[in-house]
Amino acid sequence: MSEALTSRLGWAIGAVVLLGLPFYLERFWLQAGLFAMAAAIGAIGLNLLTGSAGQLSLGHAFFLAVGAYGYCVLAADPDTTTGLTGWGLPPVLAAVLAVLLAGVAGGLFSPIAGRVMGPYLGIATLALIFIGQHVLLNAHDLTGGFNGRAVPPMSVPGFTFDETPTLVAGVPFGSMEKLWYLGLALLAGGALFARGVLRGRPGRAINAIRDHHTAAGVMGVPLTRLRAAVFVLSSMYAGLAGVLLALAFQHTVPGYFGIALSLEYLAMIIIGGLGTVSGAVIGAAFVTLIPQVLTKYSESLPLVAAPGTGGIAPGEASRYLYGTAVVAAVLFLPGGLARLPLPRWARRRTRDNAPTPAPVARTKPATTTSQNMEIPT
Repeated sequence: MSEALTSRLGWAIGAVVLLGLPFYLERFWLQAGLFAMAAAIGAIGLNLLTGSAGQLSLGHAFFLAVGAYGYCVLAADPDTTTGLTGWGLPPVLAAVLAVLLAGVAGGLFSPIAGRVMGPYLGIATLALIFIGQHVLLNAHDLTGGFNGRAVPPMSVPGFTFDETPTLVAGVPFGSMEKLWYLGLALLAGGALFARGVLRGRPGRAINAIRDHHTAAGVMGVPLTRLRAAVFVLSSMYAGLAGVLLALAFQHTVPGYFGIALSLEYLAMIIIGGLGTVSGAVIGAAFVTLIPQVLTKYSESLPLVAAPGTGGIAPGEASRYLYGTAVVAAVLFLPGGLARLPLPRWARRRTRDNAPTPAPVARTKPATTTSQNMEIPT
């Protein structure tokens, strides 16, 4: 079996497994998977900016908040009892507009992102977190203040992603089961689009900016405009992740969209692998699912216990684990988990399938002696 056919078969099996999981997993794991999908979409966007363009951003959580709260405001109906604002738009249109709103927010910041580089951009984007937290906590009519606001369910004509059970092959599908397939579709679309960008001319230009921006400028790459465009694209990915995250949480709170969330996204792309779509997905699954697993099995794990019982809380243990993973990735695996070395059997197969170079005919080198040398006159 050829390597290409083996790869396609592996992808097909993985797709079938992912499509069949809602028939067997309980709600806890489906929700954890949705969190991982949303994180993967946001990590792909940050990897385009940081891993491919070499631009550090600490404000990624701000654009997630724009997407999440933008969807809530646009899709919800006005509530006179609580005073919350709502536009009552169709949820699909509200989701699209929320992603565009995140892109507009990134566009407003893009003049800075196009001219500021490296850690200076990281410090500049850090200001977005403080501004965002102030707005989220004080704009009660839009955000609900400290307590947040409920998330309207996603719906398309004739179908709603709510808790009303829908029987599929005898299995009742609630909101998590329905959102699972929406999350898969969004993640697949986002990954394919980012892969196309990186493999085309824009991707080569972006990598040139990261590797040597001076040489890229001499070659005619529009540095400022391209950096700004990547920042806007990254913001839109974050907005889409925020919409899916809000649908999975079913309630938004300002405290979630803080600096800790931005640092977690940096950990995702470092652990998974900078500059690769697969690395963003792997890193997001690693960082997102570890706290869920530790929380689920805290009673049976050594040194890990529920908060307030004397042991290490699951959240603290998860931070220790992926903090250690970041250090290990930087020291021993710079390419991240996506570039783990192949096992011995895979290396042997790759070597055996490599084309054999054509033999090169050897000729006896000509020798020159002093007797047959002629001195030009």
